[in-house]
Amino acid sequence: MPSSEEIIEITEKYGARNYKPLPVVISRAEGAWVWDCEGKKYLDFLSAYSAVNQGHRHPVIVGAMKEQLDRVTLTSRAFHNDQLGPFLEEICKLSGMEMALPMNTGAEAVETAVKMARKWGYTSKKVAENQAEIVCCTDNFHGRTTTVVSFSSDEQYKEGFGPYTPGFKLIPFGDVEAFEKSIGPNTVAFLVEPIQGEAGVVVPPDGYLKRVRDICTKNNILLMLDEIQTGLGRTGRMFCFEHEGIRPDVLMLGKAISGGLLPVSVVLASREALSVFRPGDHGSTFGGCPIGCAVARAALRVIVEDKLPQRSAELGAAFSKKLETLVGAKVELVRGRGLFLAVVLKKAAGPARAYCEQLLEKGLLCKETHENIIRFAPPLVIDQKDLDWAFERIKEVLG
Repeated sequence: MPSSEEIIEITEKYGARNYKPLPVVISRAEGAWVWDCEGKKYLDFLSAYSAVNQGHRHPVIVGAMKEQLDRVTLTSRAFHNDQLGPFLEEICKLSGMEMALPMNTGAEAVETAVKMARKWGYTSKKVAENQAEIVCCTDNFHGRTTTVVSFSSDEQYKEGFGPYTPGFKLIPFGDVEAFEKSIGPNTVAFLVEPIQGEAGVVVPPDGYLKRVRDICTKNNILLMLDEIQTGLGRTGRMFCFEHEGIRPDVLMLGKAISGGLLPVSVVLASREALSVFRPGDHGSTFGGCPIGCAVARAALRVIVEDKLPQRSAELGAAFSKKLETLVGAKVELVRGRGLFLAVVLKKAAGPARAYCEQLLEKGLLCKETHENIIRFAPPLVIDQKDLDWAFERIKEVLG
């Protein structure tokens, strides 16, 4: 087997430089742990950006994938398959939504929701053709497609990729008054993350989603929640919106819905909203494929049967309190919910990446977001002793 150094060298030679990964090459993984080419062991504190909430290679999910590989993997949507219907029923019942449309990546789910909201605005709300407007928040992250970066407030995501898709309005995240003022006759939807992950695990004020829900209902606007990172147990509830006892009109899920085995995403909505799509309006060759649906069904079953949202709530609350003891010379504050946490560094502490590199040397894998924030999001199957082990190393670096 090539060494880690050789793998990095060949990757840098032939791969586009659109990422700046930490200098570690993972060749094996199980549960919350991974190993590099030389056999060194690391604790995963990123979970592939919450895609492996169930841990790496969960045996139930892997078993479902192997079983399906021996049956049928792809039919396209030109035909029915025996996994799609059961998957759609199970995810609808789990989320309390009426209908679902399967796709592959999280960005595809967001694009699908945008198309649906616009068409709903024209057919149901009677907005003038090509005038539909969707309100979004600054510091959002909903993907990397041309349309999605058009409503990003991060200039690097947009620079050089114009012209941009029109029809979006940006307001500050967590500001109810700004949202209310942004609404006009052509507003069809509000697209928002319940907690902004890429922005640094930014939690809105208590009651924010409830007030937003009321405003959307009053103004006949679709509340569209992007729970691709926050959903499926990450924040201590099955869905982050449950913390405030509301339900969105549109829900986007991805990442952990397949336990990290392959890309699966889904848009869930009311029957009225999703019924705007007619045959030929929208589709995907792999979206809803038998292997994706079989894997997703197993991944959802693991989350429910292993009570991962409860684990996230309990372990996350205790771990957050430990992290708060590090507030001082280097650490400004700790924020988040469940096992979705961020440590915000003081400016004088220097860049966050340097600390991630130190933690890497100590066997803990995490990643910076922006210049001064470190995100901690381990698999939800992690043991208390592993969290204690991680904290000792974090304390050595940040204490």
